[in-house]
Amino acid sequence: MTELLTTARALFQAAVDRADPAKALRAQLELSPLSPLPEGGRNVLLAVGKAAIPMTREALALIPDAAQALAITNAENYTDIPGATVICGAHPVPDEASAAAGQAAIELAHSLGPDDRLIALISGGGSALMVAPAPGLTLADKAAVNKLLLASGLEINEMNLIRQQLSDTKGGGLLRHAAPAQVQAFILSDVIGDDLRAIASGPTVAPIGTRTQAREILQRAGIWDKAPETVKNHLSTLENAQENLPPASNTLIGSNRHSLKAMMAAAAGGWTCKLVSHRLVGDVAEAAETVVTAAQDAPKNKPVALVFGGETTVQLRGSGLGGRNQELALRVAKLGAERLSGDWLFLSGGTDGRDGPTDAAGGIATPATWDAIKAAGLDPDALLANNDSHAALKAADALLITGGTGTNVADVQVFLKRPG
Repeated sequence: MTELLTTARALFQAAVDRADPAKALRAQLELSPLSPLPEGGRNVLLAVGKAAIPMTREALALIPDAAQALAITNAENYTDIPGATVICGAHPVPDEASAAAGQAAIELAHSLGPDDRLIALISGGGSALMVAPAPGLTLADKAAVNKLLLASGLEINEMNLIRQQLSDTKGGGLLRHAAPAQVQAFILSDVIGDDLRAIASGPTVAPIGTRTQAREILQRAGIWDKAPETVKNHLSTLENAQENLPPASNTLIGSNRHSLKAMMAAAAGGWTCKLVSHRLVGDVAEAAETVVTAAQDAPKNKPVALVFGGETTVQLRGSGLGGRNQELALRVAKLGAERLSGDWLFLSGGTDGRDGPTDAAGGIATPATWDAIKAAGLDPDALLANNDSHAALKAADALLITGGTGTNVADVQVFLKRPG
């Protein structure tokens, strides 16, 4: 079993390494160097998101003539960078610090001329870390709408469409402020499917929809009348600059899919490797069934590595401590003990090294995990029912603990099985 654990950890690390913000940015700029600017033109850096610090450091090393640099990140990743201004916004709930960051980004964009280039370095978390209410709105207006949205039952894309229309930077807003300068964005995706409009709410890409659509969604959801009057007035005005955005170059430099490919490459040679799903999403119980079914269907006479990626959800029914990766591992431990034979191991982890409000990145399941929890004097079924996956896996010495990785491209999973 030690060999399986060593291999699983190595594959997880391959996924994290591929999502390393600095390495990904360097590889992209080595492949496609920046074009020369007109004489007197300036390169200006704006990084926003959880990976803003390493991306800014690498950009300053690769673009030593950068005239100015602004990095906006969260408290956990905050650190000073020589040659850059660093601002700490709030995450996951934006506050006045996030609004100050948004204002600083707008002022930086406004300072650019037609011969200048804004190099935007965008990663997950940017939506909350950099906020700027649309003209006529306040941060309180946006917070009031967000509260309504979270209780509305709307799909995430519908909520993001509305949020973009209430922002002065989201949904391509940054492009309007930077015009007429060039804008070249390098993006690290934490969104399954890599919709650039959703990553940090798309400051350098076209919005998901229009004000009219935002108004119609709020009306259909029955919350239009509950919205602040300023918001209703804003969404009732005619479309104008929202429709035609200045051009931008947007390049995806890292994502869950990129990391899954890295895992597959790392497993090549000694394993029969299969990418089962790059969209392991939805309820964690259904995801566990997907994993175990794939394991049952895998070849029996070869060493097998099954790879998954995505971001599941947990239905909270109890008061326990855990995260989606830990609960997925615990559920696979239960199903695997019932339906799988031989030597196998399953690992599920968040590429950011964090899984829920815990010290773990995820969890590990083997044929012995379920019984090990019982041997520790605990009831694994009761812990699972209470969403207490952290306590269950800790009792079985089955937590995946890596510490913060400085990146985030959602979750990855691997199931390993030897013949026998």
